Amino acid sequence: MTERPKMVTTARVLRTERPTPHLVRLVLGGEELTGLPVGEYTDYYVKLVFPPSGVTYQEPVDLAAIRRDLPPEQWPRLRAYTLRAWDPLAGELTIDIVHHGEVGVAGPWAARLRPGDPVMFVGPGGAYAPSPEADWHLLVGDESALPAIAAALERLPVDAPAKVFVEVADAADEQPLPSPGAVELTWLHRGDRPVGEALVTAVTALDFPLGDVHAFVHGEATFVRELRRLLRVERAVPRERLSISGYWRRGMDDEGWRSSKADWNRQVEAEETTASA
Repeated sequence: MTERPKMVTTARVLRTERPTPHLVRLVLGGEELTGLPVGEYTDYYVKLVFPPSGVTYQEPVDLAAIRRDLPPEQWPRLRAYTLRAWDPLAGELTIDIVHHGEVGVAGPWAARLRPGDPVMFVGPGGAYAPSPEADWHLLVGDESALPAIAAALERLPVDAPAKVFVEVADAADEQPLPSPGAVELTWLHRGDRPVGEALVTAVTALDFPLGDVHAFVHGEATFVRELRRLLRVERAVPRERLSISGYWRRGMDDEGWRSSKADWNRQVEAEETTASA
């Protein structure tokens, strides 16, 4: 995975959109975006920077200096979001943020933004793009993975086969996902079920095509763990043909999940090794 040095970029809101009821689309611009290193991957992400209320930082913002010189209660919160699009000619960076009322940090903040407001972020980083050599592609995710899935579908080779499963709250949260590939897209509506339950059921029941698969599975950590075991152990997908990660975890805030994610990954890998022995 590549990630830009931890410098803070300050962009400005050009406009906001509401493509679905639970999504706020931010379109950012500004001179600081010139030369943004986006292009190779389809899962580029940035970490949005949220200072505590009433706290301002000296420009240019230096996270290392903040953590060195200020008390912890004045440190910013960081929230990772995948880029939906980057238009270098127009200088426009698009980020989709899930919004469920006043729950969380980023959703309510995004819903209040207006043109001209500053948005600070660190990055981008990225690691995945659909391989043109794959015989077919599998893309699976909840709302948090939808921007990366949408970007990947736009990058598929012409007529490349792809099985795509996206879970959202209900039909109102579906959106167009154009692609030059031969895409079989399945929208799954969560309703009252736990996040990812429908995805696990659908992918487990999938009749896998023959040939080399390149898979992308991202979203809530519980379902990602189940599908990782399915793909790595039961389907024997090689590690290098699989991009898989828990973006978030039920019952944890982002700080708690990030602090425990390394241990979680080690535990999952140990379980895979035992199951494959």
